[in-house]
Amino acid sequence: MAPKAKKRSTSKGRGKGKGKSSRSSTSLGHPEDIFPLVLTSATQELFNCRIDEDVTEKNPFKLLKKDDIVGDMKKRAAISDFSPVKHKVLEYPEEEMLLVFDFNLTYGQCFYLVLKPESKDRILKTPEVEDLLMSDKRPQFWISLGSEKEIEEPIKETREKLRLKLRVDRAVQSKVCFSDRDCSESKDSHLECTSYEDSKFKIKKLLTDSGVQAVPILQTNSCQTMRMVPKDTFTQYEPREFSTEEKEMILKKQDLVDFCAAQIPRMLFALQQEEIINVFLDDWKALATGLETCDWSGQVSDTLVLHQVFTDQKFSKNKAISCLNWHPTINGVIAVAITKREEELPETFSGPLIIVYSFSDPSNPQFLLECPDDILAFQFSPSNPNIIVGGCLNGQILLWDISAHVTFIQATQPSSRKESSNSDKFDLNDSKENIPVVRFCAVSALESSHKAPVTDVQWLPPTFEVTTMGVPVENKQKVSVQIITCSPDCTLRFWDVRLPAVFTNTPTESTPTADQKTPLTTCSVPETFKHLDRTWKPLFRISLSKIETKGEYVPMKFSFENFNVPTERDKEIKGTEGLPDYSKLKIPASEKLKEMENINTKFFVGTENGEIVYSDWKLESDDSGRPHRGWNFAIWKEGVMDGPLVASQYFEQECTVGCWSLSRPAVFFIGKTDGSVEIWDLLKNSSEPLQLHPHISKSKITCMKACSFTAKQHFLAVADDIGVLRIFEIPKALYLPSRHESLSMKKYFDLEVDSLKDYLKREEFWTKQKKEEDELRIKMKMEPEKSETPPKEIHRLDLTEYSDDLILEEQLLQDMGMWPIAVESDMQNTQNHPHS
Repeated sequence: MAPKAKKRSTSKGRGKGKGKSSRSSTSLGHPEDIFPLVLTSATQELFNCRIDEDVTEKNPFKLLKKDDIVGDMKKRAAISDFSPVKHKVLEYPEEEMLLVFDFNLTYGQCFYLVLKPESKDRILKTPEVEDLLMSDKRPQFWISLGSEKEIEEPIKETREKLRLKLRVDRAVQSKVCFSDRDCSESKDSHLECTSYEDSKFKIKKLLTDSGVQAVPILQTNSCQTMRMVPKDTFTQYEPREFSTEEKEMILKKQDLVDFCAAQIPRMLFALQQEEIINVFLDDWKALATGLETCDWSGQVSDTLVLHQVFTDQKFSKNKAISCLNWHPTINGVIAVAITKREEELPETFSGPLIIVYSFSDPSNPQFLLECPDDILAFQFSPSNPNIIVGGCLNGQILLWDISAHVTFIQATQPSSRKESSNSDKFDLNDSKENIPVVRFCAVSALESSHKAPVTDVQWLPPTFEVTTMGVPVENKQKVSVQIITCSPDCTLRFWDVRLPAVFTNTPTESTPTADQKTPLTTCSVPETFKHLDRTWKPLFRISLSKIETKGEYVPMKFSFENFNVPTERDKEIKGTEGLPDYSKLKIPASEKLKEMENINTKFFVGTENGEIVYSDWKLESDDSGRPHRGWNFAIWKEGVMDGPLVASQYFEQECTVGCWSLSRPAVFFIGKTDGSVEIWDLLKNSSEPLQLHPHISKSKITCMKACSFTAKQHFLAVADDIGVLRIFEIPKALYLPSRHESLSMKKYFDLEVDSLKDYLKREEFWTKQKKEEDELRIKMKMEPEKSETPPKEIHRLDLTEYSDDLILEEQLLQDMGMWPIAVESDMQNTQNHPHS
């Protein structure tokens, strides 16, 4: 085909002439509608146009997609074989381009690309080319390459052929012409022979047992590494010595004599200094304190060093430790509280315990403290370390007495080991399988305990104790007998472990001490706190109300001033003295105890939300000077900062909300936590509510507001904590004001302001008077007793005080506008009783 294209191009160039077109074709050496190309082997393989494989002399044509050519030019850029015809390819209108293999190199290259669709159609539409292109699409015959010889058994027909006999009527016997027809075109033109199970024909199943074992291929290899044996190497030096004659000659030299005379005194002085002080001591390090001052080598460690690890495979393995405490008097003894983890199964937990370890035997507990529930906090008594208090997860408080078991931990001390070190007997089977278990001897009453887990527990110091009002008083027994606990139930509770004043105990009920050496089995319970078991109630409790918002703080830990910090000397003295017996301690009468004013009753509390609260456990005092507990409401006036004008009595229930009446200045409403509503009228009674509506709601009152629709219709809206809103209609007596009620309330509050100022002055005077009386009392104790005041002087003082009261009464009545009425009533009383 290449020669034909050349002839066609030549005849076109020799035609009637088209000027510039024919000249450009001649100059290029090929027609304008083709472009000779050189395709590398990589390009031929990429476009499937390999010479003598994809294109041959007989079939030199290959259709290439325009997008593939453009993609190749974008990917390989200038190194692409199609880059010389980049613009022609981009301007080509159709999707496929014709590539022709030039077998005879007519245009100088192996291929040429047809650049115009007309030329492509002209070349491809010749009959010869169409036959070549169609031959590629025709199916090829199978050529045997010997694969059928691999089949060992030839295929044989084992099924008998079916024979059909057809009978045709003679009347219809005529020439029949058969032809192909689709069976789906007409109905009932075919018969379907479906498969079915033949009952007369059965295949007998043969069972065979065969075993297959996979045996790995074993291979034994070995390699020998030649070990390089280290060898000691050394070098021997032999000094060179002068001969005897040379030594005598050198010693006689004057230079050596002068050198020795000058250096020997300096050397002796340096040796003397080294004997006196350490010349290698670092002066900067010598300024330090502690162990560094005596360590000249600089080998003191500045990090923690592991000293001991305590573990037990039976009781503490995979358990959580919630609290730990060192024994106050026995060194090397520590107790830990064991609790179960959240993910631990109940059947795998051995029960809540407090384990007592000793440095002498870290792998085995000395003894165990039995607990009814998980212990989150516990502490040794500072007065008697054999008494331990703990707080449970269920809110109860426990007491243990380990007096009979303290010998187990005392026997493990180094001093006791020395005594038994010379023993001839040594038992190899000695083990700690039978670990003593100490049961708790008292537990608080469940109904009086905390309503949440006890998170902290501490003993009050033996220097003082507190009353039921939180007032610190002297502790004549000098023994820690009171305990403080806190819990997330928003309370701190004070407990007393002593006997009540009316309780008596027989000598037979006393607890055996360590000196008696009475063995205590697992089932026996000490009777030290028998009087408290399951009846123990707190002395009093306090709650921490929030300052800026409603509600209460949730205490988790607390801390107060430790008034008795034991020293090493105190521990030695306490170890030699006898320990107090708690079973014989009784609560003294409160009136016999002296109040201690120098005791700091304030404490810090860490809350659940990370807040630090500074509070006081001592209850406040009211106007009469008596301590109180509870809640009240107060009325303040703008500009008066000395205190409230009106303060109610203290209630057991908290006052949650209050609101004034819209029409009466003397009436207001108070809501409480128990769901009750109180109505107060200050003109009638300022000490008690006018009306009380109990149990309006089952929950606390949260909001309350009055509203007036008309002059004769007033309502009060009351909302509670469970989402219920109630509307009450206010009666006429509570919204219709009395005559001059506003003026009367103004005078009432003015009188309260004057009363507050007078009270402050009197308080200042009383404080000063009390101070003078105390000084006088001290002075009188030092002076001899004087005679009593005569009766006439007492009568004169009473008359003077009575006249002062009459003047004050007259002033108050004049301010209230009731002075003339009072004078008339006094005159009538004088006339009726002239001799009074």
